[in-house]
Amino acid sequence: MRKIAIYGKGGIGNSTTTQNTVAGLAELRRTL
Repeated sequence: MRKIAIYGKGGIGNSTTTQNTVAGLAELRRTL
């Protein structure tokens, strides 16, 4: 099982990156 950790202070790109990562993982689960 892979774990993805996101570090860093809050900022403009941080929440966007998190949302894209979650959306990508959800898409991967559908294909598995």
